[in-house]
Amino acid sequence: MISRTSFPRAAQLALRQPAYPRLPLARGLATSSSSGSYELSDVGGVKVIARDSRGPTTKLAVVAKAGTRYEPLPGLSAGLEAFAFKTTQKRSGLRIVRESELLGGQLASNHTREALMIESSFLRTDLPYYVELLGEVISQTKYTTHEFNEEIREFLSTKQGVAASNPAALALDAAHSVAFHHGLGSPLNLTSSVPTQPYLNESSIAEFAGAAYAKPNITIVADGASQAEVSKWVEQFFKASPVSSSTSLGLNTSPSKYYGGESRVSHTAGNSVVIAFPGSSYGTPSPETAVLAALVGGKSSIKWSSGFSMLSRTVGGLPGLSVSTASVSYSDAGLFTVQLTGSALAVRKAAEETVKALKAVAEGKVSKEDLTKAIAKAKFDVLEASEGRNASMLLAGSSTLHTGKPIEIIDAIKPLESVTADKLKAAAQNLLKGKASVGTVGDLHVLPYAEELGLQV
Repeated sequence: MISRTSFPRAAQLALRQPAYPRLPLARGLATSSSSGSYELSDVGGVKVIARDSRGPTTKLAVVAKAGTRYEPLPGLSAGLEAFAFKTTQKRSGLRIVRESELLGGQLASNHTREALMIESSFLRTDLPYYVELLGEVISQTKYTTHEFNEEIREFLSTKQGVAASNPAALALDAAHSVAFHHGLGSPLNLTSSVPTQPYLNESSIAEFAGAAYAKPNITIVADGASQAEVSKWVEQFFKASPVSSSTSLGLNTSPSKYYGGESRVSHTAGNSVVIAFPGSSYGTPSPETAVLAALVGGKSSIKWSSGFSMLSRTVGGLPGLSVSTASVSYSDAGLFTVQLTGSALAVRKAAEETVKALKAVAEGKVSKEDLTKAIAKAKFDVLEASEGRNASMLLAGSSTLHTGKPIEIIDAIKPLESVTADKLKAAAQNLLKGKASVGTVGDLHVLPYAEELGLQV
């Protein structure tokens, strides 16, 4: 147990010490990349993955099975996220903030559809303190009534207002809702349409935490620290984590099932349409879908160029139009999505061109050069994402929770190189034969129905 009774002095000592042994400049630049592989170990029933990027700072996170798909009641993921770094059995929320500020650290929390990530970034010499703090947060948070009423409720209300004014976020939620109904179809964003009352309170959040923070449902992820060092402190400070769900309010673990359909919501703040099709999961990757996302595209990767992607050529010049194409993987399902945001007329035109582009691929109307560019772009996107700490740690933690090991970048890159024109054609044909999931938000007088686009829902 690390005593912080005389914390100011401890902080001064930490600040006097070099954060990391000085390296020659050239070596420091060469070894500061975060693109290495994670090492996996089991420490007292807790999965720990770490990679030492050999820089002066460390990022440490707890990734838990506490995303919206696992909520037994609406709003619990957002509530649990908001309670991170509040009062624990040993520290007040104010003390946590002041101690971390004295060490120059950063604290944050966020959730996705499948995971809740509680994270800290700090000078690597302060690893013991932050492992202790995260262990304390997940096993000893008090979930007090006054903090819920005075801080959490207001925070969630603000998030509801922000989400309700964001047509793009609403459209993406709508597409997931018609695609999966429950589980992955649960709204990621709290809005006035999400019935959090009477379900959401400090007691229900505490019960949800008891299930979400059980040892089988968490992974400790570190970037910028050795596996041995992280494991040593995890063994000491995560002993109090329950070995199984300690409450009657368990996680919703129903398997995902794809349905497809259409949702249309009138909105005055803007226009957004999401066209989605079934994609691939962690366990059954589809390199063709990733290459198709790069080929259909919508944004140029080179300034002052229209770009090679099919949508950038046809609608890239429409003023104010934003196009985002992605292949999103979850633990047991996935979606290929095209999101179009802008004026109602521009979005309608782009939606029509999106379907035309998919049909062109399904008919084999893709040049060898464009296929080569799409494969290269898909490889770059994967590698670039792996270098970003937040995205790579979240992916590594989530994949470890669901498959037992972190996704290796090389395993995602190699299959992309085997994609051929025939495989891409077959993938596009399969998408168009099945049911689409379409989320439409905005001026419904102008925005098209799925049937008008030639899609089955």
